[in-house]
Amino acid sequence: MKRRFKQGGERGRDRIPLRFRRTPTAWEQQRPTWQDARPALIDSALKRALARPSGNWYVLGDTKAVRPGAPYGRTIAGVEVVAWRDNEGRLIAGPGACPHLGAPLRDSRVSCGTLICHWHGMALNGAPFAGWEPFPAHDDGVLAWVRLDAIGGEQPLDRPILPERPSLDASVAAIYTTIGVCEPEDVVANRLDPWHGAWFHPYSFVDLTVVQAPATSPETDAGGAPDAFAVQVSFKVASRLVVPVTAAFTAPEPRTVVMHITDGEGKGSVVEAHATPLGSDLLGRPSTMVVEAVIASSDRPGFTAARATAPFLRPLLRAVSARLWRDDLAYAERRWQLRGKGCLPN
Repeated sequence: MKRRFKQGGERGRDRIPLRFRRTPTAWEQQRPTWQDARPALIDSALKRALARPSGNWYVLGDTKAVRPGAPYGRTIAGVEVVAWRDNEGRLIAGPGACPHLGAPLRDSRVSCGTLICHWHGMALNGAPFAGWEPFPAHDDGVLAWVRLDAIGGEQPLDRPILPERPSLDASVAAIYTTIGVCEPEDVVANRLDPWHGAWFHPYSFVDLTVVQAPATSPETDAGGAPDAFAVQVSFKVASRLVVPVTAAFTAPEPRTVVMHITDGEGKGSVVEAHATPLGSDLLGRPSTMVVEAVIASSDRPGFTAARATAPFLRPLLRAVSARLWRDDLAYAERRWQLRGKGCLPN
């Protein structure tokens, strides 16, 4: 009887991802991580990320934000961009100013897949016309992208560099967007510092340990070590209830950091943080848009039923992202301020 009960308990633990922390550590009694979070190590990982190709692709926003029958406008690195959908739902993007007299096309109308300027009626179907040239655009099913070769200055790529994702048909995707006074590299640097998690976000993360960090060599995969940060951490559900996972942070291109859940509940899920430069304000301060895509997946049988409640899950996932980015943007903005003063630690 005792053995059968033990086996049943083990099966129960497999079915239930929650764990009970018997002796939680007070915030101020955590093991300090500042000696591990070496500025040179983080800076080295950042430099490798910034040196990777992007193919001149920039995240425009949530793919669902570009709705059929309406234009969507965004300024990227000071360039006005307008996007819309043609009659077949394909993403079209191009300059946001009408070539006739400069009308803001984001305020125009879309009729039968054609963008019609509201000033004088110039009709654009996505093909070059009267000096208006489209930008390459890509819809990956989660995010809308635009390629700006004049801004990026790199060798163009046919498609953006995307991380490995779970099947969208078997997952739940939620997008959160926010804007901060910083540059994309400050957002990327924040995400390449996993040591701040339990200290800066104690409401979400506990028991965080970085079990693998890249070398400080300027070469990627120096010494054969993966260019990734591996973290064991528990997501906090309640006072003592947590969900332990192992996650890996990588930067596939210069404006993206991805967290893959590699073990534990939600294995295969990803959280993508994309940083898009918007431009500068009248005071010369840079503005960066952060688009976080949470693509949640699970091999548990109950997840299929959970996916049916996706309309209710997405606001909850966005709320979690919003709380984290309230703090992480403060980190990124502070880093930009220190860089501007020339006093960022080495």
